[in-house]
Amino acid sequence: MLYKLDSSSGKFDKLEPVVFKDFASFGKLEKELEELIAKSILDVLFQDSSLMPIFQERQYQAEADIYALNERGELIIFELKRGSANEGAVHQALRYAQDAGQWSYAKLQEKYRKYVKAEAELTEAHQEAFNLEHALDVKEINNKQHLLVIGSAADDTLINAVDYWKKQGISIEFLPYRIYELGEEKYFEFFALPYDKHKNPSDTKGVLFDTNRSWDKESIWYMMENSRVAAFGDAKRFIEYVYPGDIIFFSHKWAGLVAAARVDKGDIKAPNKHTLYRDVKFITPIPRKEEAIKAMPFKKVSEITGKSFFWARTIKVPYLSRDEAENLAKELELYLS
Repeated sequence: MLYKLDSSSGKFDKLEPVVFKDFASFGKLEKELEELIAKSILDVLFQDSSLMPIFQERQYQAEADIYALNERGELIIFELKRGSANEGAVHQALRYAQDAGQWSYAKLQEKYRKYVKAEAELTEAHQEAFNLEHALDVKEINNKQHLLVIGSAADDTLINAVDYWKKQGISIEFLPYRIYELGEEKYFEFFALPYDKHKNPSDTKGVLFDTNRSWDKESIWYMMENSRVAAFGDAKRFIEYVYPGDIIFFSHKWAGLVAAARVDKGDIKAPNKHTLYRDVKFITPIPRKEEAIKAMPFKKVSEITGKSFFWARTIKVPYLSRDEAENLAKELELYLS
């Protein structure tokens, strides 16, 4: 909930609740909420929870809105409700979870291939995404299901229904959202499990950032030779998630961390419609195109930080705190030197 702080005599002495709305208030479709959540599920809303989206609802199909896998191969099922819903909405979500629990590995892989538009092996994609030493056995994929219902924070009927089934031992959680209109701007408030933990964007943080090797092996040299961190195409928005002062760790697929740099002051730059970048100053040796690339293995990165990262995206969540980033930068400099 958002509260306006009122003050008198120079002291904050009163909290005034701010009116909030939901998607239905603006005549928005449930599909718009789904797309918003799906686009932001990993890098924004679930900043510290590694999830691998594998499938989205198809029109006119009896399916939940979004399906994802966690590191253990368990299926996370998202059901979204844009406005007020009745108890039947939860019953519907439970049916989706029941159906999904009976999907074979082959069926789940088929859905994943349609989602990524590629002939990928799901266990291999999962292993790479979470940097596991060994791929999970197909029997470990979808051996447990968890249901997350996302809806308006004002929907008591939906909340009570979720609470009831949770008490019956069903793995189900309610994640509320609110929309605020402040001036002429609209703000989306969301509460992610386990307790809405997010880094403050103004705080210095460490970010493991992909060099785009899967799509363009020359991208790394575009960044190294021009002292910049860049993203391209549909992924270019990730540049908006890094701020001056942040420490960027360049993550090179199949190799490891190849360099670290601090983001310079200044605005985001767009040399063309496909690219966004920020200028950086390197704090470790800079790889050179004419030399073999030296890299700190991903496994060692996890050992130093004590964290498990989701390696399949441009930004490898979770973020690092300032102290964690400074420590990793020192270790990386020693390793590369």
